[in-house]
Formats: sequence, C-alpha cells, structure tokens
Amino acid sequence: MGRGTARANTHAHGSHHTHHDEIMTELRALRALVKPAEHVAAQMVDGYKAQLAEAAKLKGELDLIYDAINKTKQEIATVHVTGFEGPEMARVTNELDAIVGGTANATDSILTNAEEIDQIATTLVARLKNEQDHALAQDVQERVIKIFEACNFQDLTGQRISKVVGALKFIETHIVRMMEIWGGLEAFKDIEVETVAEREGDAKLLNGPKLDGEDVGHASQDDIDALFG
Repeated sequence: MGRGTARANTHAHGSHHTHHDEIMTELRALRALVKPAEHVAAQMVDGYKAQLAEAAKLKGELDLIYDAINKTKQEIATVHVTGFEGPEMARVTNELDAIVGGTANATDSILTNAEEIDQIATTLVARLKNEQDHALAQDVQERVIKIFEACNFQDLTGQRISKVVGALKFIETHIVRMMEIWGGLEAFKDIEVETVAEREGDAKLLNGPKLDGEDVGHASQDDIDALFG
C-alpha cells in the first residue's frame, strides 16, 4: 500500500508539472502574439499624432487663406463702392475730361492766333523791300511753323489720357469679374466697406480748378469781390 501511494503521488506530481509547462508555453505564445500587437499599436498612435499635427498645421494655413480671401473681398468691395462708383472716381473722370477739353480749347486758340500771325508775316514779306526786314519776317514765319508743330502735344495728351481711362476701365472690369466669381454683388452686401476719410482743414478747401457745372467747393467772382469789398 505504501508503494502504491508513493506511485500515485509521483504520477500526480508529474501530471501537475506537465500541466504547468503547458500553461507556461501557452502564456509565452500569447505574449509573443501580444508584443507585436503592442508595437503596431504604438506605431499607429505615433502615426495618428503625426497626422493630427499635420492637420493642425493645415488648419492654420487654411485659416490664413480664409482671412486673406475675406480681406481681399473687403478691399474689392471698398474699391468698387467708394472707388468706381464713388464720388472720387467721378471726379477723376471729370478731371480727365476737363484736361482734354481744356487742352483742345487752348490749342485751337494757339493755332488760330498762329495762323493770323503767319498771314500778317506773309503780308509783311510781300511789302518789305529791305532785305534785313524781309529776313526778320521770314524768321517770324519759321517760328509760327514751330508753334504748329508744338501743338501736336494736344493730340498726344488726348491719346495718353485715353490710355489712362482704358487702364481704369480694365481694372474695373476685372474687379467686377472677381466679384461675380464670389457670387456677384449680393455676396458683398454684408461686407463692411472702408469709407474714404473726409478732408479736413485747409485740405477741405482745396478743390482745384472748377469743373463745368460744379458749384460746391468753389468761390464765385461775386464772393471774391465781396471779400475785397
């Protein structure tokens, strides 16, 4: 009986040892499976962190672009409303028209008087007998020709002013196109437009030469006479 009991204990101990080894083997196998998963999980976390950093950076860039677009829209609305549709642009157009008209009138007057001088000089040339006086009269005629040539400035001035007006119209056209891309005038109604600061002090009194049909901001001859009176 003693030998049987000892044999049974030995068998039980061996069986327990075998079961323990199997458990440890399974644990080692499970650990071998878990370690790569942990490594993959760590890589995924690092990848997500990098993507979040890139996303935050991209959001910052997009915010800058958004602010720049809004600022551009505000500037375009300001130019369109206070510039091309405002009194300043109307003033510019009227001033350019006045330049063309003024130079044309002045040139006509110069040419008319130059023609009369030329006719007088021609008459003198026919009447003068003295060669020295005759030469002086011819010098007058030559100077008249130079006046005629110099009066070409009026045509050149008109061409250059036309180029300026064309450039302004070009800018206006493209600003309108940009506004249409962003939804037309309706999309700009809620945008705050920067107003042009009003002139103050002496600057408010300086309006330059008076334009035809313009009464505000200019003193009449009666005002000047009353001042000296």
